[in-house]
Amino acid sequence: MRYPILLAALLLVPAAAFAETPADQGAAPRQGRAAAHFKKMDADGNGSLSRAEMEKGMPRAAKDFDAIDANKDGQASRDELRAHLRGKAQAARQKGAERFKQADADGNGSLSKEEAEKGMPMIAKNFDAMDANKDGQATPDEIRAFMRDKMKERRGARTM
Repeated sequence: MRYPILLAALLLVPAAAFAETPADQGAAPRQGRAAAHFKKMDADGNGSLSRAEMEKGMPRAAKDFDAIDANKDGQASRDELRAHLRGKAQAARQKGAERFKQADADGNGSLSKEEAEKGMPMIAKNFDAMDANKDGQATPDEIRAFMRDKMKERRGARTM
């Protein structure tokens, strides 16, 4: 994968559930799931995660344990995890937006199939499905909607 940044940004949605605030659309159900997942990972029930608890429950995030543990107490609180994930999601969104802007050769705010093939091949693979209104252009909103739908499908498949 040569241009995974935009896709990575869009795929951070599940992890970003820890980072959302109540003002976010649909945050309540996600926050409930995030809180339940955090509580499940917190094997000793102390309200924070040790490195071992995080390695077991969130192995990819555990690789960043030292960065997550902002106060260096050897524990990752939910607030520390939320702040770290929010920062990573923001950085990924910025990189994705930059990559999109570079690929948008004509600067019209959307990608033609040709622009996607040249600048964002992973978008080009699913271009026809992403182009919801079938105008030959994929907008950032269309791409995000497509990725949200794919994530919902994946979550649904895991619960069956």
